[in-house]
Amino acid sequence: MPDIVAVGECMIELFSEDPLGSASTFRRAYAGDTNNVLHMASRLGTSCGYITRVAEDPFGEYLLESWRANGIDTSAVRRVPGFTAVHFISLLAGGEREFIYYRKGSAASGMTPEDLEAGYIGGARALHASSIIQAVSPSCRATTLRAVEIAAGRGALVSFDTNLRLGMWPAREAREALDEVIPHIDVVFTSHPDETSAVLGVDSPGQAVSFFQERGVDTVAVTSGRDGALVAAPDGVLSARAIAPNGVADTTGAGDAFVGGFLHCLVQGMGSEAGLRWGIASAGLKVAGRGGIASQPAREEVEALVDTIEVTRR
Repeated sequence: MPDIVAVGECMIELFSEDPLGSASTFRRAYAGDTNNVLHMASRLGTSCGYITRVAEDPFGEYLLESWRANGIDTSAVRRVPGFTAVHFISLLAGGEREFIYYRKGSAASGMTPEDLEAGYIGGARALHASSIIQAVSPSCRATTLRAVEIAAGRGALVSFDTNLRLGMWPAREAREALDEVIPHIDVVFTSHPDETSAVLGVDSPGQAVSFFQERGVDTVAVTSGRDGALVAAPDGVLSARAIAPNGVADTTGAGDAFVGGFLHCLVQGMGSEAGLRWGIASAGLKVAGRGGIASQPAREEVEALVDTIEVTRR
């Protein structure tokens, strides 16, 4: 049984070095926030499994083969008629990114609570979900709520990322969906200032911590890009600056790498300070290369950095 399971959506990624309107060549990969989290945790040595749907098309087969090759358990993945979602991406001058999504009506968007196996979720040490899968469709939102209810009821750690995508829904709806799952969350990840302001209505990382603690969340991690992260946990309040020892080429998936490193430490019993160190190291190494998964570091690279990260205890 995997230690970490996640419910989410994974899309085929088609990447070009040129602006999408003039691009003639694309490279295939795959991406999705919860998917990226699982890959990072798996690289660090934690067993992981995915709960999602893929289509009975060639891209669906590609995803299944890729997950298995990267140590992600696929026994809870359903194959259904239809199509696998696709998104196109290019990196523009100055580090800006250009996206086009084709996901409405995709295989993953049809997930329902009936797709969930209580034994699979309850047998894991942690369940991870995010606002993005809630936003994909009403049935995905209901599936997410049911998944966290099952995990909490069975004693698994419930992890949630407030990952806001305003192109998918307004901040007001994201807040309503967050309120649905908050009673079941043990660990939450949010980013400042975009998500803390738009979704929570607060102005600082400290206020974000208070927002979640007042609602019963035990561990709150607030990431702030280059400013690093603040973690408030039962064993104290910690902070660390971001690092980029090999430079910055692409920040795509950096937050997911942080979450993967942090959750790896929690399920291995290493604690929140280790989680902060491993999360900062994982994200800092990831940004040196392009893509959410291909540039994720190996465990050995992360281990070589964790003790060099200065953590401040408040």
